[in-house]
Amino acid sequence: MTLLEVDDLHVEFAARGLDNRVRVASALNGVSFKVEAGEVLGLVGETGAGKSLTALAAMGLLRPPARIPRGAIRFEGRPLIGLPDSAMARIRGRRMTMIVQSPLTSLDPLKRIGDQLIRMQRVHGSASRAEARAKAEAMLAAVRIPDPKRRMQAWPHELSGGMAQRVLIAMALVNDPALVIADEPTTGLDVTVQAQVLDTLRDLVRERGLGALVITHDLGVVAHYCQRVAVMFAGRIVEDGPVREVFARPAHPYTQALIASTPGRIAQLGWTVTGGTPPDLYNLPEGCLYRDRCLRAAPACLVAPPRREIGPAHGAACHFAGEAA
Repeated sequence: MTLLEVDDLHVEFAARGLDNRVRVASALNGVSFKVEAGEVLGLVGETGAGKSLTALAAMGLLRPPARIPRGAIRFEGRPLIGLPDSAMARIRGRRMTMIVQSPLTSLDPLKRIGDQLIRMQRVHGSASRAEARAKAEAMLAAVRIPDPKRRMQAWPHELSGGMAQRVLIAMALVNDPALVIADEPTTGLDVTVQAQVLDTLRDLVRERGLGALVITHDLGVVAHYCQRVAVMFAGRIVEDGPVREVFARPAHPYTQALIASTPGRIAQLGWTVTGGTPPDLYNLPEGCLYRDRCLRAAPACLVAPPRREIGPAHGAACHFAGEAA
C-alpha cells in the first residue's frame, strides 16, 4: 500500500532584492517518489539539495514566501496540497508524524517528558488522561528508555542527547501513525548512540508495519537501515532504487561521486575530487543541473535528461545512466 506519494513537486521562494526587484529561487524542481507501508526509504544528498524542504512540504508546514506552483502530494490517496489547515492538522501528528533534528531544542523545556507525551495524545485523540499516561509509559519502554515511570517526571534538560532523541521517537509514534518522517534523526550523536537510536526506529517500523522516510547525508545509515534510496541534487531526484542495487551499480554520476567520497571507497581507491558548486537556484541552467560538475558532460546534457530504467525499480535521470559505473 502506498502511504506517501510525491509527484512532480515544485517549490519556489520569492525574495525582493536591494534593487526592489523580485527574484524567484527554484528550490524543488520536479521531485517524485513513493513511500510504501512497511518500508524505509532513504532520501540522501548534499546540504541544500532540498531534502528537508521536501519533508516540510509533505507535512504541510511550508509558509510564505515558499509556494508550490505545481505538483501533487498524496497521503493514503488523499491530496494534501490546498487542504485546509484544520484538515491537515488532523492528519499531521496522528496519521503522519515527523522526528526532527536537535531533540533538546525540540522538546518544551518548561514541561516534563510525561506531560508532553500526554498532551500529544489528547490534542490528537480522545484518550483520557489516565489512558494517555499509561500509553506514554508504554511508549517510553518501547523506545528502550529504562525506568519509564521515573522518566515521565524528568525535565528535558535532564536527558542525554540519545535519551532525548528516543523521547522524540516516542512522541512521533504514540498516536500510532502510518508514516514517520525522520529528518537527520541522529545529528549530533556519537556513533554508538546513533546505532542504538536507529536500531530502535527500525525495529518499531518493522513491528508496527509503518512506512518511514529517513532524510540523511550519511550513506552508511542508508545502507544499514533502508530498503530503498532516492538521491537528490539541486531539488531533483537524480536516481532511485533498491539500496543494494543502487550501491552496487550506481548509475548517475552524482551517485557515483557520493559513494566514491565514503571513507571505505577513499581507502580502497584513493581520493577523487569532484569539485564544483551547486547551481544558482535563482538562475537554473537549461538541461542537466549536474553537468557543470560532471566528468562525463557532453552537448547532449544541454537537454534535460529523462529517467532511464537501469533495472527492476531502479532508474536514473542521466543521458549516460549506467554507462559510467
